[in-house]
Amino acid sequence: MNTHFAVLVTTVLITATTNALAASTVDLTVKGRITPIACTPALSNNGLVDYGKISRQDLSADKRTQLRDKTLDLTIACNGPARFALVMHDNRDGSAIVNSEIYYGLNRDSSGNNIGLYSLNFDPAQTVVDDLSQVYRTDSTTSGVAWSSSNSRPIPIGARSYLGFTDVAGSTAGPMFIQNLSSRVTVETVIAPTSELDLSADVQLDGSATLDMVYF
Repeated sequence: MNTHFAVLVTTVLITATTNALAASTVDLTVKGRITPIACTPALSNNGLVDYGKISRQDLSADKRTQLRDKTLDLTIACNGPARFALVMHDNRDGSAIVNSEIYYGLNRDSSGNNIGLYSLNFDPAQTVVDDLSQVYRTDSTTSGVAWSSSNSRPIPIGARSYLGFTDVAGSTAGPMFIQNLSSRVTVETVIAPTSELDLSADVQLDGSATLDMVYF
């Protein structure tokens, strides 16, 4: 969970006249807000997605192989209504086989080859917020300065985009205040062609990411 504090430094205009010089000082203003609201996110199975043993013969030698989708249940419980968004950070940054903010890496094999990628997908139809009958998703690529028009289309969560939820379709006002949220999220995983991997020994899928809450 991230709390944002703004550090503002005033602009200084230095002027010189024949009678006086400006003082050599600058003001620093530190602002922020400490709130009593606290939210606790949780993932089912402690956030673990385990594909078990995968046989080489089940993977393509020259094409990427998509494994069967897995689902996890996400719950967020707050002690009061809170306005927040979600963002995910890759703990295996740089190891995804596609360079995109929505794909996260599975680490590398013993020869340093990228093993594959995965994404975490939210579907508003699988998301319940408080006692609302329907919820829409909205996202921001500007750290919450501007928000996309809210809609009901599923979306993979990004590493550089905020994901929020609202009860108004077509709104650009950003996330609404939420006390309880539950969502069934889908993990989609892709393995690189076996011709691009070192299979002289077992290859361990080792993806790791952190799902953060950002308050507004």
